Amino acid sequence: MLDLRLTHHAEVRMRQRGFRKADVDLVLSVATRVADDAFFLTDRDVAREIERRKHEIQQLERLRGSKIVVEAGSLITLYHAVPKVLDKLSGANARRRRFVASRL
Repeated sequence: MLDLRLTHHAEVRMRQRGFRKADVDLVLSVATRVADDAFFLTDRDVAREIERRKHEIQQLERLRGSKIVVEAGSLITLYHAVPKVLDKLSGANARRRRFVASRL
């Protein structure tokens, strides 16, 4: 990632065009470099990053309630702290599952 200083011109253009600093950071991190001084966010870049984030979301859902114990720079153990029974709850019970999981 580039550590850029924003010029006054860039700050003005960002405000005019509705860009946030986080937008600039995201584009610079995933876009295709098209020249030494330019990046372009292509459809392919966007599709790749959306797919990657979908996988991250699925992984987070799968790992919800996990606990990892680390000591002195070593991973000691890891496990699912939330019982699998809670994972099987659905429908009206989903609200209860979220409540119980939030209490752990």
